[in-house]
Amino acid sequence: MMEVPRQAAKAAAGFESEPVHDLRVALRRCRSMTDGFRAIDPDKSWKKMRRQATSLFDSLGALRDCHVLMEWVEKLGANSDPVTEMLLEHLRRQEPGLQTQAGDSIEAFDGKQWERWSHFLPRRAARLPAGSDVFQALALEKLNAARRLQVPALRTYGPVPFHRLRIGLKKFRYVVENFLPQQHAEWKDDLKQVQDLLGEIHDLDVLQGVVSQVCATAPAELRQRWDEMLANERRRRVERYRENMSGDNSLWNLWRSALPRGQAAREASVKRLQVWSSFLDSDQQHGRRVARFGVEIYDGLLRTGVIKRSHERDREILRAAAIVHEVGRSAGDKNHHKRTENMIDHLDRMAGWTSKDMRLMGRVARFHRGALPQAGKLHDLEAAQRYRVTLLAGILRLANALDSEHDGSIRRIAITKSNGFIVVGAEGLQGQGPQAERIAGARHLLEVTCRLPVLVRPLPKHRPRER
Repeated sequence: MMEVPRQAAKAAAGFESEPVHDLRVALRRCRSMTDGFRAIDPDKSWKKMRRQATSLFDSLGALRDCHVLMEWVEKLGANSDPVTEMLLEHLRRQEPGLQTQAGDSIEAFDGKQWERWSHFLPRRAARLPAGSDVFQALALEKLNAARRLQVPALRTYGPVPFHRLRIGLKKFRYVVENFLPQQHAEWKDDLKQVQDLLGEIHDLDVLQGVVSQVCATAPAELRQRWDEMLANERRRRVERYRENMSGDNSLWNLWRSALPRGQAAREASVKRLQVWSSFLDSDQQHGRRVARFGVEIYDGLLRTGVIKRSHERDREILRAAAIVHEVGRSAGDKNHHKRTENMIDHLDRMAGWTSKDMRLMGRVARFHRGALPQAGKLHDLEAAQRYRVTLLAGILRLANALDSEHDGSIRRIAITKSNGFIVVGAEGLQGQGPQAERIAGARHLLEVTCRLPVLVRPLPKHRPRER
């Protein structure tokens, strides 16, 4: 961030190609850092800083494109070629106006606000150490998203799919560059090479459009020669990209092998969820206690045979929903459970989690309080998924009630089944009082779902064994 004002001053001195490029690089790095932190820290300053950086970055885009296209025309075109002369004349005629536009944007840039952000935002960023599991999960998300974009690009060879792939890979590259120093040291050359290939493909596509627009009056054979030349240049780069990024030995597989896999990827995503929640929920201890109680109730129901079948990921979904069930309170208590679901729905899909998992987690978190999850509110889910949401929400309601005072007064629970009752023993529970009343109300959904009454009673204080 401190580099941006210095590069802006250099660029404004003459709007030469290199200083303009350096300013855009500084702004791009600020934006990429913001994208990484915004995925975890919802403070609005990140969005505001990104918006100001993007405004200046975009205002320089046309001038930068003009410079790049000049370089390509001079590299590919012959001195006596009429098409070359027409292109250079067109670009040189555009350049002064683009310089004026860029100068106005630099002058309008709010340097004082930028300086305030440059002191405030690093303090928030310091809460997240580089190389942590949180950023491993974020990198995996970006890698998966970018890799999916390769399929339409190599199927159609079209400019738009390749441009989208270029942006997707750039997002992955910036996460690695900014937040994973060890991997970046190993991958930086390959990442740069692939990014350069996609950048050159994009440049050639833009230049092809300019040729079609500007050189319509040039002789047909000259236009055809340029079309063929640009197509050949593009084809060579696409094939080089395909060689590096297709097959078992592709760079995708190399990068993927160094990031969390399977259960480790899912755990890293849960840690990312915990950090996101910590920026929104002022009482993280409550979330941890509710998650612990919820998992213990779930395991107890499974162990005692109350739950006959267990979906392999229900335990994780319950734990994750418990961790984030209070994030909606960041904007006020009223209807915070509905706001929580909406916030979860707007999260990027976490690495190792399907979109279905994410949707179920949001529903479970929503129904930790408020109206019961009746069929009308779950109409978009299949019958089996409705049961899962209802069961997990019933467990979460009871777990939340066990810490409804947010004071950890209930220290331990034990789940048994006795005489047709699900018995929840709670150490520290007082037989009467507001907490007991809330627990009595919260157990109803679990009772309906399991078709068994739930009895919550005090549990004798645990005494450690004497040695």
